[in-house]
Parts: sequence; structure tokens; C-alpha cells
Amino acid sequence: MWRAALIPGFLLAACTEFPEVDAVLATGERQAEYPALLPFEDLVAQQDSELTEVDDDVLIRRAENLRNRANGLREPVIDPDTRDRMDDGVTQP
Repeated sequence: MWRAALIPGFLLAACTEFPEVDAVLATGERQAEYPALLPFEDLVAQQDSELTEVDDDVLIRRAENLRNRANGLREPVIDPDTRDRMDDGVTQP
């Protein structure tokens, strides 16, 4: 039954207007030419693929920070005292 209610919701969402997008397209960019497609090899050749020691240090620090953040997210979210109270449940009057 609830699935039948979702279908009209999806249909209404599909009819939504996006004024920001329409405003940009109305300025004449609809007639703009597509960018030139280049072979992948040419794009890679244009890139400066050399990392300096500064870039290396920045990437190492960023990776450390991300690992620390991930480890922090693995820790329990609820402290042990609160967990014990939750495990006890609710006492009905």
C-alpha cells in the first residue's frame, strides 16, 4: 500500500523546476559549442605529473589525518555508562 503512495511522490519530484539551471541556460549558453574532445594520451602528456617533496609531505599528512579520523569513527559512539542504562531498559510505572 505504501508503495502506491511513493509513485505519485516520485512523479511530482520529476516535475520540479530548477530556476538556477534555467537562468543559466536562458543566457544563450544553449547555443554554445561543445568542448573539443582530445585523446587521453594528449591530456596525460599535458599534465605535470611530477610531485615535489612538498606535495609528498602534504599527501602523507592528509593520509594520516584521514586514517586518524577513520579510527575515531570506529570507536564506540555511546559511552559505557549510557550503554548500561540503555541495556537496563525503561522501567514501566
